[in-house]
Amino acid sequence: MIAYSTLGTNDMDRSVAFYDAVFGALGGVREVTSENWTRYGRAGERAKVCLATPFDRQRATFGNGTMLAFEARDRAAVDAFHAAALAQGGADEGAPGVREETHYVAYVRDPDGNKLCAFTPK
Repeated sequence: MIAYSTLGTNDMDRSVAFYDAVFGALGGVREVTSENWTRYGRAGERAKVCLATPFDRQRATFGNGTMLAFEARDRAAVDAFHAAALAQGGADEGAPGVREETHYVAYVRDPDGNKLCAFTPK
């Protein structure tokens, strides 16, 4: 159902470095980059994640209670996502581990404060 999601950024270069590493850990690649727009995808999937500077030229902010979750192929990919996020200036929002007895999950915030999750079935 989702075609793409957009996350605002205040520093495209910093965000590209962060998401190249984080999405690389999940098998994603950068497909398009410009001064104001960057798009990521994963082979065989139509849904995309985009980074954008706000159209209204105001400062990008994150939403309280808003989060994007990305399915990982296995626990090692969840661990790699979490490690890559922290290495690229992200913040820990929940170390990798089993949640709700159903999934192995890790939570981080990107350098702009957007909350992200990577998960795989337990």
